[in-house]
Amino acid sequence: MSTSKKLFFLAAGMSFLASVFLFFTGDHQRGIFVGIWVPSILAAGALLHAGRGGD
Repeated sequence: MSTSKKLFFLAAGMSFLASVFLFFTGDHQRGIFVGIWVPSILAAGALLHAGRGGD
């Protein structure tokens, strides 16, 4: 797996953990807002890697 793919997965994972933390510490709206970043980050990674031929 390439370094850029790992970075996208890391960013998505960190976003997910941050959203869970925010949600369960009482900041529900921010937790949901940060949680919707996860599919956006993964989609951006897929879009950028699709143009490279899947390295």
